[in-house]
Amino acid sequence: MRKLLQRVLNRAVITALLVLLQVGLFLVTLLQWGSYYLWVAFLLRFITFWAVVYIIWRPSNPAVKLAWVIPILIFPLFGGVLYLFFGHVVVPRKLRDSMERTDKLVKKSLVQEEEVLRALREKDQTVANQSSYIYDYATTPVWDGTDSVYFSEGLHYWESLLEDLEKAQNFIFLEYFILAEGEMWNAVLAILERKAKEGVEVRLIYDDVGSVFLLPKDYDRSLEKRGIKCVAFNRLVPFMSLVLNNRDHRKIVVIDGKAAYTGGINMADEYINYKHPYGEHWKDAGIRIEGKAVWNFTVMFLQMWNMSRYTEEDYTRYYQAFPEKTPGVGYVQPYRDTPLDDEILGENVYLNMIGYAKRYVYIYTPYLITDNEMVTALKLAAKRGVDVRIVTPGVPDKKFVYWLTQSNYQNLIEAGVKIYQYTPGFLHAKCVLVDDETAAVGTINFDYRSFYHHFECGVFLYRAKAVEELKRDMEKTFTVSEEITLEWCKEEFVKTNIIGPLLKLLSPLM
Repeated sequence: MRKLLQRVLNRAVITALLVLLQVGLFLVTLLQWGSYYLWVAFLLRFITFWAVVYIIWRPSNPAVKLAWVIPILIFPLFGGVLYLFFGHVVVPRKLRDSMERTDKLVKKSLVQEEEVLRALREKDQTVANQSSYIYDYATTPVWDGTDSVYFSEGLHYWESLLEDLEKAQNFIFLEYFILAEGEMWNAVLAILERKAKEGVEVRLIYDDVGSVFLLPKDYDRSLEKRGIKCVAFNRLVPFMSLVLNNRDHRKIVVIDGKAAYTGGINMADEYINYKHPYGEHWKDAGIRIEGKAVWNFTVMFLQMWNMSRYTEEDYTRYYQAFPEKTPGVGYVQPYRDTPLDDEILGENVYLNMIGYAKRYVYIYTPYLITDNEMVTALKLAAKRGVDVRIVTPGVPDKKFVYWLTQSNYQNLIEAGVKIYQYTPGFLHAKCVLVDDETAAVGTINFDYRSFYHHFECGVFLYRAKAVEELKRDMEKTFTVSEEITLEWCKEEFVKTNIIGPLLKLLSPLM
């Protein structure tokens, strides 16, 4: 039943239904209200005109504007409905006020240590510029004295997480896009319940839309009764929710302010390969950090919590002090991205990394649905002699999105970009690695939804231990993946040159 509902309520089905309603309305208008047709048509065109003017006027990517203008012009009434539900960011006054208050707390709590930034400038001015950009627009400083561990599999991530949860003494914060009952979540939940009874403060945020078909109704309330404070983010209210687009896609765990986790791994059994919905193997990536940089994640979680509950609190009581000479290799900078501002920070971090690459850029992404800026940056890097490699899934989770991803292959390959499809199954990792020195590991896909619509997070790394571990994993992944050629693109001509380009007109919906 849940699978049926998932298929019925996904974006593609909703879009198709609205198109059918548009056609139906047109026929009914002709048959029943023929004498009023001119007035109805005039009204719809008037509304359409102002909707298009508003979209063009907004300071957003031209490709996104075009993708919305076309369906609105073709379907003047229900194209506008699609935009309202899936394209327009509507921030209620109460939420906006709460966001402004919590932003002040974040800026007060997260302050860049000048000595750290100065030392980074001495090592690499370009990397320091990237870190300064992240701090200026995400208010998340770069830190030394932080250890990092990269996980190439969800199972290893989960096993490490369980060990850290058992050690918790003061607080546990968790934030996930998808939460599903099963072996993975049940093992975590058992520890959380026990820790809550021992007096450890446990807080959980999960995205209501991401988990809507995977959890019982009012699951957050049942967890509250077990001693776990819980928020179902941006709760889905049928026919009333106007901000379906802006989901909490982040994955964050903070334990006592000492250790933190993020990456592509959600709390569901397919992420640890206990289930195999898409191929033989689910490939993902995660990262654990320990040390000073954990404070960024602590504050990021608390802001989302307080913004969702319209509350304020003293963040500093969760601050964990570390010795001045905390062990750790390199520099670590956890960062956030929000759809509620005009800065496309998640994409810009990737663009900067691609732009300063000298020898190679390796990328993991499950979806390759990008704007012209990203495509141009990838092609220019390849044209100037940088070894650009992108790994995408060999087995799709969403057919239309898969075809849209594949429609970008030929253009990139002709410019010298190498494309690989992960043969064993579905690849869900979101990572960028550059020149053995810098990397980004997090939740941000190479698609419109991550860049423009979701709350996201990541970790920027420079000469950290996790950078070396990520490189070894990527080199191994290339050997079990199929390199896509121009001949392959010609054999898949219908998908890559006909279906895919047509789907690009609806790419912000994917």
